Amino acid sequence: MADFLDILVKNAKENVKNGYYEGLSKITKINVSLRRAILEEKRAAVIAEIKAASPSAGIIKERIKPQEIAESMEKGGAIAISVLTEPNYFKGSLASLVATRESVKIPILMKDIILNPIQLEAAMKGGADVVLLIKAIFDRGYCDSKLDDMISLAHSKGLEVLLESRNKKEFNAALDTSADLVGINNRDLGSLKVNLNVTKKILQGINKKGKLVVGESGINTAADLNFLHKYGADAFLIGSAIMKSANIEEKVKEFVLAI
Repeated sequence: MADFLDILVKNAKENVKNGYYEGLSKITKINVSLRRAILEEKRAAVIAEIKAASPSAGIIKERIKPQEIAESMEKGGAIAISVLTEPNYFKGSLASLVATRESVKIPILMKDIILNPIQLEAAMKGGADVVLLIKAIFDRGYCDSKLDDMISLAHSKGLEVLLESRNKKEFNAALDTSADLVGINNRDLGSLKVNLNVTKKILQGINKKGKLVVGESGINTAADLNFLHKYGADAFLIGSAIMKSANIEEKVKEFVLAI
């Protein structure tokens, strides 16, 4: 059965075809590791996300100023910043990625619907340290390259990989890849509803095989973060709750001090 991921993939293919990911000049950056940042963090490892809109929430914040937002997130204690670069449904941009890289020293994740090597090249040129790959995209045959090959290509460009899963089957398969981090998306891409018990069901009694796990979607309060931490999430990707706040620095700090 088709779900919203299929729509996002169709749109991503059009963006690739139309040259959206081409033409970036490579910026100067120092490589920083998200995996290392998570391992070294003594507080809650918060990956704060710059997100202007989402399919479920619509417009979250008008007139995004990525430099100011990124600096506030870093001051609040975020260990990394996720930047949405998907331009249609999430109103992201590659310009936001570049602006964020020029504003902070912590790791940056490029979050997009990645299915073509051209997008990895754009991530590298735009200053990302990490890219999001979605297991289901490869399982459904939407990418001409195999998952292992895309991970290897990302690594060859100096990029770590956060591999997203949505169920136990995907998660177990992700553990056996060379991805640096494994994500669990608590959002059902059919209904777009969120259920934090997705993480609980996947991680209970599981051997993570040394992988660091990132909880994604639906973290609105410190209690939500603690719930995911209790069941084995090592880091927490938080977007809407932070972006909706009138004081981004303080909101990030609230999550960072949650455990």
